[in-house]
Amino acid sequence: MSVAKVTEITSTSKKSFEDAMEEGIKRASKTLKNITGAWIQDQKVDIEDGKISQYRVNLKLTFVLKD
Repeated sequence: MSVAKVTEITSTSKKSFEDAMEEGIKRASKTLKNITGAWIQDQKVDIEDGKISQYRVNLKLTFVLKD
């Protein structure tokens, strides 16, 4: 039997939503071990001077707790 926990993070990128997601997971993996899944809860863009300046994602990460 295994027990999993879900935690929420926010990540940003100047490139794309996909980059924000990948960078968020990469960074979270440094402190959270055994990440098994991610759910994009929300996406948002920041606008400056009529252009997209930043992509933002809210992720829910699932990771399995060690015995």
